[in-house]
Amino acid sequence: MQLSPSIFKAYDIRGVVPSTLSEEVAHALGLAFGTLALREGEKAVAVGRDGRLSGPALSAALIRGLVAAGVDVIDIGPATTPMLYFAANTLCTSGIQVTGSHNPKDYNGFKMVLAGRAIYGEDIQAVRRLMEQGGTPAAQPGKVRNINVLAPYRDRIVQDAKLARPMKIVVDSGNGIAGASAPGIFRALGCEVIELFSEVNGDFPNHHPDPSKPENLKDLIAAIREHGAELGLAFDGDGDRLGIVTRGGNNIYPDRQLMLLARDVLTRVPGGTIIFDVKCTQRLAPAIREAGGVPLMYKTGHSLIKAKMKEVNSPLGGEMSGHIFFKERWFGFDDGTYAGARLLEVLSRHDDPSAVLDGLPTSFSTPELNVKCAEGEPHMLVERLTARLDFESPAEVSTIDGVRVDWPDGFGLIRASNTTPVLVLRFEGQTPAALNRIEARMLALLREVKPDATIAEAAH
Repeated sequence: MQLSPSIFKAYDIRGVVPSTLSEEVAHALGLAFGTLALREGEKAVAVGRDGRLSGPALSAALIRGLVAAGVDVIDIGPATTPMLYFAANTLCTSGIQVTGSHNPKDYNGFKMVLAGRAIYGEDIQAVRRLMEQGGTPAAQPGKVRNINVLAPYRDRIVQDAKLARPMKIVVDSGNGIAGASAPGIFRALGCEVIELFSEVNGDFPNHHPDPSKPENLKDLIAAIREHGAELGLAFDGDGDRLGIVTRGGNNIYPDRQLMLLARDVLTRVPGGTIIFDVKCTQRLAPAIREAGGVPLMYKTGHSLIKAKMKEVNSPLGGEMSGHIFFKERWFGFDDGTYAGARLLEVLSRHDDPSAVLDGLPTSFSTPELNVKCAEGEPHMLVERLTARLDFESPAEVSTIDGVRVDWPDGFGLIRASNTTPVLVLRFEGQTPAALNRIEARMLALLREVKPDATIAEAAH
């Protein structure tokens, strides 16, 4: 069949419905993925979907394709992506979530787990080739079972996370799928919960469900003040990312959340390796060492972080984008609700959780910045940048994912996005002067290879 190459991303399949992503595409994916699953000895595939308007039709077509391939389907219905991962850890070992994640409302897509591993990169291209060939239906079709995983998922979190005292929180689900589960789970943990936009609505009528963007946190900040709550939690559209806001309205970015979580985890896993991506603050590695852990900076990408955590047996990992991965006491997948529960467990031991969060080491930084490029250009530009590197000590250069240069007082990052044709930039300084110096130095380097570079704030 004819497929738009643009839908095959580094970590998932994603496109605009119905122009590049249709029921026909979903059915072809089911047939191809089912064929791959059978080759790996998998008997069943779990399927879930977020709250997007195109979800039910795409999910039904996907299931038809999987069944035609001869695999059994465990249909968990409307669920967060972490609930699909939970099903693929407890009921079977493969799964597909129909989700547009944090993309605009006319998008949808598929996040995939095959035989216990999140598939990405070349594995996704293998799925693409099978889809293009058009699979052959099995002589014996699979069967469909409907299983609601909310109760066992909630019970597993409530058994695991224990709050030292009740807390008053605001939860903003942004009309995403987390609204159907997260508030109830936090109540079961003993919290008083004020809910914002819990009704699942794929039109996202209040604000877009992406807590990485400050404009999407305004309602949460106002509600914390109005209700005298201790803390605010915000979720993205499919519930795998978490935003945290303090009583004073400060956004605690995920790299700072990770400092607090690492301190806690390392009390039980001394010497553990804590993984984080190249976009995270320079303050994170010293905080991990101070807590008795081994910091390991790695490539951006939730699938890549998960694979690296398995490789080095890491108890905890995280990304600047908001994906937090717990292996200690959990399954190793990214889960906004579970990360929220673990943060509340730590913060409930303190009388003033906001003071604890506000007291974490911080710096001055830019938001994530993008430079639009032609298709295929970003990786070529990074190669040319790498060839020009001539930074003198005390600068330290990492080329694990783009170019990151660390000075004693801050860092600069230029990397190629794996999902869209843009360069991703981020700059941090321990003082405003350091930030300005580093930004100017890195932008001068960038303009050596791309004189027409236009810098804009990232539009997730």
